[in-house]
Amino acid sequence: MKLVLGCIADDYTGASDLANTLARQGLRVVQTIGLPREGFVLPEVDAVVVALKTRSVPPGEAVARVLAAADWLRGRGAAHVMFKICSTFDSTDAGNIGPVTEALAGACGAAIVPVTPAFPETGRTVFQGHLFVGSRPLHESPLKDHPLNPMRDSDLVRVLARQSVGRVGLVPLDVVEDGAAAIAESLLALVGEGYRAAIVDAVAERHLTALGEVAFGMKVSAGASGLGLGLARAAIAAGLVVHGAADEAWPDVGGSAAIIAGSCSAATLDQIAAVDGRIPVRRLDVSRLIGSDACVAETVAWAVAKLGDGPVLLASSEAPDGVAALKSAHGEAVGARIEGGLAEIAAGLVARGVRRLIVAGGETSGAVIDRLGVAALRIGAEIAPGVPLLRGVGGEVMLFALKSGNFGGRDFFTRALAMMR
Repeated sequence: MKLVLGCIADDYTGASDLANTLARQGLRVVQTIGLPREGFVLPEVDAVVVALKTRSVPPGEAVARVLAAADWLRGRGAAHVMFKICSTFDSTDAGNIGPVTEALAGACGAAIVPVTPAFPETGRTVFQGHLFVGSRPLHESPLKDHPLNPMRDSDLVRVLARQSVGRVGLVPLDVVEDGAAAIAESLLALVGEGYRAAIVDAVAERHLTALGEVAFGMKVSAGASGLGLGLARAAIAAGLVVHGAADEAWPDVGGSAAIIAGSCSAATLDQIAAVDGRIPVRRLDVSRLIGSDACVAETVAWAVAKLGDGPVLLASSEAPDGVAALKSAHGEAVGARIEGGLAEIAAGLVARGVRRLIVAGGETSGAVIDRLGVAALRIGAEIAPGVPLLRGVGGEVMLFALKSGNFGGRDFFTRALAMMR
């Protein structure tokens, strides 16, 4: 089997977002959790999204993991490798988008890498190289206060240049409006001028379709799921995909359902408030969670006592000022310690019969999936833009919804639970 498209994501929820986008276009997709181990049998698919946790690790570590994944994908026939990044860029001046993009370009022989986090469907657009969230520049949006990767500069040419050795250029909107040929010509001109990466403007879906047509013929690209949409359409237009190929029927999943929320985004906090009072909600004492194994055991026992009557929600989510206070009291590593505690709670719930699990937060989702030992995920129906229903491949049959903190409407948890029945 030869892959049509190989993708590498820098976190697990981002990987699900991209896999969902590819599946909606008609590609058969599997999302692997990390680099597949030796002996992993790849299902008959058109695209693979390798989900890594490299967004917030040291740049050297991120580069090593991504290059190993690229080598694995190219070894299975992927002529194009897409590096999936967050639609809000989520990358400080220390990296990792610049170092990873440059390393991929070197390993794959790419003269230049087109980069765009635009995804108009979710309100992310790029104009004159500046990233907008809805109608507001990124640095004026609530997302500027991300607890791990705060984004205080909306000029992505400037942001990426601070992370990169090579020069970073821009393909502006007036060029993109002229279509694929104009984009290709602009990128070629930038190569001649010594540029090695280029932010590409996009404010509408047609811009992503045009960029995808160009990028699919190149070695490497980097962007959010909107770029994946363009790449998928290009693969279909090239006759490389049987459009609309049906997946096999999914088996019924019994067991209980639970929600674990670790994200501190305003969207997730609102989603928790929407179900509070309708299902049992336990707001965790984070200081106890990171300092005592007893908190994990108590939380699991509390949940198990209530699961017979329906789903429960367990939340460590805090508003931004609460996150700042936790960091001040416990150090910068407090996030990883919280995620570890939530992952142990998830493992305890699964051991007691939970088979439908919703997780809010990219880092939390990664910790939970790693702790459960899930090797890969098949992509199902879309719950909300960027968030598909997922089924574990191999082992215990389970359903998942892994939600980036900012994704989904106020009723997301209710919708996800209904689709998991």
